[in-house]
Amino acid sequence: MKVLMVASECTPFIKTGGLADVVGALPAALSGQGIECRILLPAYPSLQPLLSDGNQVAQFDDLPGGYGQLVLVSSQGLDLLLLDAPQLFDRPGLPYTDPNGADWPDNHLRFGALAQAAARVGLDGVEGWIPDIVHAHDWQASLTPVYLKQSGQAVPKSVLTIHNIAFQGRFGPHVLSELGLRGDWFHPEALEFHGDLGFLKSGLMFADRISTVSPTYAREILTPHYGMGLEGVLKSRESILSGILNGIDTGTWDPSSDPALNRGYNARSLGRKADNRAGIAERTGLDPEANGPLFCVISRLTEQKGLDALADAVPHIVNRGGQLAVLGSGQAGLEQAFVDASQRFAGAVGAVIGYDEAFAHLLQGGSDAILIPSRFEPCGLTQLYGLRYGTLPVVARTGGLADTVIDANVAALNEECATGFVFDDVSSSGIEAVLDRVFDRFADKKRWQMMQRAAMRQHVGWDQSALEYAQMYQGLSE
Repeated sequence: MKVLMVASECTPFIKTGGLADVVGALPAALSGQGIECRILLPAYPSLQPLLSDGNQVAQFDDLPGGYGQLVLVSSQGLDLLLLDAPQLFDRPGLPYTDPNGADWPDNHLRFGALAQAAARVGLDGVEGWIPDIVHAHDWQASLTPVYLKQSGQAVPKSVLTIHNIAFQGRFGPHVLSELGLRGDWFHPEALEFHGDLGFLKSGLMFADRISTVSPTYAREILTPHYGMGLEGVLKSRESILSGILNGIDTGTWDPSSDPALNRGYNARSLGRKADNRAGIAERTGLDPEANGPLFCVISRLTEQKGLDALADAVPHIVNRGGQLAVLGSGQAGLEQAFVDASQRFAGAVGAVIGYDEAFAHLLQGGSDAILIPSRFEPCGLTQLYGLRYGTLPVVARTGGLADTVIDANVAALNEECATGFVFDDVSSSGIEAVLDRVFDRFADKKRWQMMQRAAMRQHVGWDQSALEYAQMYQGLSE
């Protein structure tokens, strides 16, 4: 079976969040199910050097935004179809925003072009390679099912995966003609969403199957609290909606061989984590002699992630003898709050504003626990990395966090299957309450290591999820 993945980012080439990690890891897992994947990506500046190593396999003169060509290239074990349209993608900044952080005003053209190129590959193939399934990811690729249906042809079937329903891609109705979309489809049962063209909403209406990244999130987004206005659309298509849990690349994330660690370790040599903790202390200015638990945060610094509540709980961590290391960027007020905390509690709190992949690995390798107090979380990957590294996740009971972490309640501890701490109240007092549980468990070193080993035994790779995707594809192709 052949599957065309369509996405706006992919590790290790371009990344702003977990979407990239999924798109980069899933094809290799699917190959074990006999599925051949190609990934269609925009040729951002970071991907431009690959173009000279590839072959042009298609060119289009009439994409939204003008000319584009497709270049097929293999890199990092992945087969890529790069959409080379310099007028759309060869520009500074992040994939969706300019260097000042503002959305590019032509994002509708940029990602409309991506979706239309995907549909044409789906319908016509490239050099004899014709996909059986076209799998679009998030709002940026969500017009792909629309263009496929607009063609009037029956194949291929389409899948749309929601990685975060909060990001929907809404644009004024004037863009329909620029995107070559049918004007008579601009109504609530098709493309229109509260007077706008909704990229994600449109894809949800026209995809043959809809998936999201955890079973709990699939249930949550059917409710007004989590559906972000799309719960009615999803309820109408509930029969084709499923939640398939994300996995991680267990080769890249392996504490026994991770080159970013000061010292590798496994479940039988957990004492070696101390050498990695020393590296964290050196980077962040934490007191290297402290012996309380070291908590880490690796996250976008936003209220969605519950980090405003965590910032208020920082004094509680320090007063109980713990340390906190933060890596991330996001809302200016939260960045400043953690910088201020690192100055107020020098030696106990450290903050690195920005993102550093190697340091993220070191934080997982040297910390005792990772804090993820999200108000909603479709799946989450950092808790899976934490499980893999014996860095116990402390998570809110939502989305994939609820699906992947076994709370350290009495029954789970007695059965020696607890892998972290799960709580419900995302407020400073709620976080302080779960932190008290963590401190109490940390004081019992034997039980803490039992939990670490249980976490490291948990299957966090892609094998099971790849099988579920393969079954979904097979069901569509029958």
